[in-house]
Amino acid sequence: MDRRFFVDRPILEGTAQLTGPEAEHLTKVLRGKAGDTVTLFDGRGAEFTARITRTGRSVVELAVLARHEICRELTTALTLGVALPKGDRQRWLIEKSVELGVTCLVPLITVRGVAEPNPAALGRLSRYVIEASKQCGRNRLLEIAAPLRFDQYCRQADPAACRLLADFGPDAIPLAQLPSFDGSRGVCLAVGPEGGFTDEELATAASWTRVSLGPRVLRMETAAVALVAFFSLRDEV
Repeated sequence: MDRRFFVDRPILEGTAQLTGPEAEHLTKVLRGKAGDTVTLFDGRGAEFTARITRTGRSVVELAVLARHEICRELTTALTLGVALPKGDRQRWLIEKSVELGVTCLVPLITVRGVAEPNPAALGRLSRYVIEASKQCGRNRLLEIAAPLRFDQYCRQADPAACRLLADFGPDAIPLAQLPSFDGSRGVCLAVGPEGGFTDEELATAASWTRVSLGPRVLRMETAAVALVAFFSLRDEV
């Protein structure tokens, strides 16, 4: 057995514990038992080889055998500000954002938004982050930031960062024609709700570069992932 599990506290010494859903998944779904070897990560950048020493109803105890400094992060800090879609589309958005290396996701509060980023919703998003990180091998968790109004997000973004806003207007630059940029101060992306940003909201992003993602109408989560993928693949080259 060589599966990845998330430990919700720093792994600092020679032992670790799995609790809650992680322990249940290991014992009830995978039938893990004492002596099996697994991979642990605590979301802070490293991963660990560990051996199960004891299984209980809700706790699994493990001996940490080795620490591995394995970085699978982008070299550029990538922040995605996005108005959340409804229902299961949120899970898909988070999964792909994690897989593509987004550093921080900021739920945007917009006039035409369709999903409220309340505490319950943010809790679900955090769980989606863990599940996606387990699957794709990231050892550092994508941060789900506190929700911000779009104007707040624009004001807080570093003016020296590459700041792009997905737009279907005639003045938007096709993404493929985007000139080279300096990503040393990070990349900040903004994607609005299905109905788009209002004129008043767009006025607060006058200094941002507007980019087009093609002539077809995209769902907002598709637009977000397309924009993120553009930078993620550039970073890997």
